[in-house]
Amino acid sequence: MFQIVTFGLSGLFIGVILFRTFSNKTVNYEFIWPDTLMLLVIGFLLWLNFGTEYELTPTELKYKSGPIRGKIEIERIKEIVKGKSLCSGLKPAIARNGLIIKYDKYEEIYISPKTNNTFIVKILELNKDIKITTD
Repeated sequence: MFQIVTFGLSGLFIGVILFRTFSNKTVNYEFIWPDTLMLLVIGFLLWLNFGTEYELTPTELKYKSGPIRGKIEIERIKEIVKGKSLCSGLKPAIARNGLIIKYDKYEEIYISPKTNNTFIVKILELNKDIKITTD
């Protein structure tokens, strides 16, 4: 879904910019700021789309999604909720069918690895005490 929005808006914005650029015979400077803003939005959406990734190391879960970056020590993870999405909080994810990682006492983060089951198997190899909840 996020990819459809990203590429749909990118195509629309680029189409608008190209139409305005090539439809006038004279250079029109009144659209410089809106066009710059549209290009920045396209860049940000593409950064989120292609720059979202997760890495499991033996000691921590590293995540990045555009400007959002961080890491959580695996020993601090208490529970993983599968099949539910997070309404508020940190969401370095671009898909809807992700996982809610609960760590520390009340902290939560929503991630969307390529395959939830593979991610769960790999994280359980690193910490067998993590509770897996299916909603």
